[in-house]
Amino acid sequence: MDIRVQQAPFDFGQECNSFAQTQSNIGAVVTFCGIVRNNDSGTLRQMEIEHYPGMTERALEDIAQQAQSRWSLSDCKIIHRFGPLAPGDTIMMVATASAHRADAFAAADFLMDYLKSRAPFWKKEITDQGADWVAAKDSDEAALTRW
Repeated sequence: MDIRVQQAPFDFGQECNSFAQTQSNIGAVVTFCGIVRNNDSGTLRQMEIEHYPGMTERALEDIAQQAQSRWSLSDCKIIHRFGPLAPGDTIMMVATASAHRADAFAAADFLMDYLKSRAPFWKKEITDQGADWVAAKDSDEAALTRW
């Protein structure tokens, strides 16, 4: 299990290749890359991500351990960035490896839902009109009910 919380950008392709090359006796690797998207009005200048070091890593490890206990994974990886990010920047990635694709897909989907709703990150959108904290969405909470 590789969990990283970092300010620096990462190369998604390189991270995926590195993850896959360290696996053996697997049939599937599933990856997901989250990208900062502009807001509906196209005025997002920057997204600022804050977190509490130590607490955040422990929470991500707990979420990853839950995935590993629920599905037959040989490994998983989570990278999440913090600090100022612009639209189009990579914000996070998840990778799962398993003997079978169903477990790899399900675990990746679970990780994404739980990272979105339970990982202790706080996001502030800075636009032409000012800055606002991003509120939790009911739809993100509702997505957790399927797990």
